[in-house]
Amino acid sequence: MKKFFDTISNIWKIEELRNRIIITLGLLLVYRFGAQIALPGIDTTQLGNLETGTEGGIFGLLDAFTGGAFSKASVFALGIMPYISASIVVQLMGIAIPYLQKLQKEGESGRKTINQITRWLTIGICIVQAPAYLLGLGAFGVPESAFLLGKGLDFMIPAVVILVTGTVFAMWLGEKITDKGIGNGISLLIMIGIIATMPQSFVQEWVSRTTENNGGIMFILIEVIIWFVVILASVLLVMATRQIPVQYARRTASGGYEKNITGSRQYIPLKLNASGVMPIIFAQALMFLPGMIGGAFDDTSAGSWIQVQFGDMFGLAYNLLFAFLIIIFTYFYTAITVPTNKMADDLKRSGGFIPGTRPGKETGDFLDKIMSLITFPGSIFLALLAILPAIAVKLMGIQPGWALFYGGTSLLIMVGVAIDTVQQVNSYLLNRHYDGLMKSGKNRKVS
Repeated sequence: MKKFFDTISNIWKIEELRNRIIITLGLLLVYRFGAQIALPGIDTTQLGNLETGTEGGIFGLLDAFTGGAFSKASVFALGIMPYISASIVVQLMGIAIPYLQKLQKEGESGRKTINQITRWLTIGICIVQAPAYLLGLGAFGVPESAFLLGKGLDFMIPAVVILVTGTVFAMWLGEKITDKGIGNGISLLIMIGIIATMPQSFVQEWVSRTTENNGGIMFILIEVIIWFVVILASVLLVMATRQIPVQYARRTASGGYEKNITGSRQYIPLKLNASGVMPIIFAQALMFLPGMIGGAFDDTSAGSWIQVQFGDMFGLAYNLLFAFLIIIFTYFYTAITVPTNKMADDLKRSGGFIPGTRPGKETGDFLDKIMSLITFPGSIFLALLAILPAIAVKLMGIQPGWALFYGGTSLLIMVGVAIDTVQQVNSYLLNRHYDGLMKSGKNRKVS
């Protein structure tokens, strides 16, 4: 415990890190405050059916991502998910559109242009989703009397503008956290929304187990133990690596290498899950589409079938498709974030080589093969953790709201974002010659 408080004290001593943490907490507080502000023209006292209708299922997950803003008809009701959807579309188009491929190779200037394209696409998605959200409130049992101004243009136009502005503002908050704060801003906004709904979900599970003679406190204790095991498995998935040995040699006059000159050996850590939580976020964003499509055509047999098969996030068809998308996105995101050819070229330029493998293209092919081999079990493990809430609901009878935190998207996002943020804090501490959050020992001094 003393070591923990010493580390907190060390964090506070580093002015830049302290300021970044304060900025991050302040912007997150602004986001949570905005999530409580309802849209003008809506009577919040009549939204009880909306909150009830989003307690479980896919809309319950969307409500968790927005920190309850979806069920409160808040100005942040759309949350940050339109931005995530836009990012998915832009990255997928980057495979097929030469212009985007060119931008990806232009470094910082290209990245800024891609970000600008993503922002405009986010606005376009919001313009479609905002009126669909407002018109769809009635499907959750929100009475017409809750719309104080009715559903005419004098309400719809300002409300759509506010919802679009809310998402753009949330996107701006996330980017500012990334630039001026600590951690990935967009991921932190999602995580803080998830954490905000967690206590209520656990209370609902507690009431279900204790008051309805549904297992009692002992079953809750078993659930908590298994929950911590799942957290540990998630941490292992995020941090597990395979170490590839690398040696360095001196380049000869003929262009070759004199091997084992230095006698030193280092390692390239290739992650079992190099893509982090992004595949599950991408897949989850796409899984909202079948339910929306089915809802739009619910008066047809095809629309009804889609809703039955893919409208229930704890159903078999939904989870099979969800797991498949996660596996696909894991390979896709790993391919675009782990440039094995560039790693091989950098090794060659620095005189490094992998024992038994020629520098250059052969090294790139070797690293690519290793990444493919270790990504497969990583993607399967990620998919299994993602569908664990459905297993918990069907086999253990856990309440859907609490099951969303029992593995799956919510837990993986929380674990992944927490580890990423801690690693960034850790790097600040180590750079200032303090022990990090992941290392024990005394403060180190520089002579």
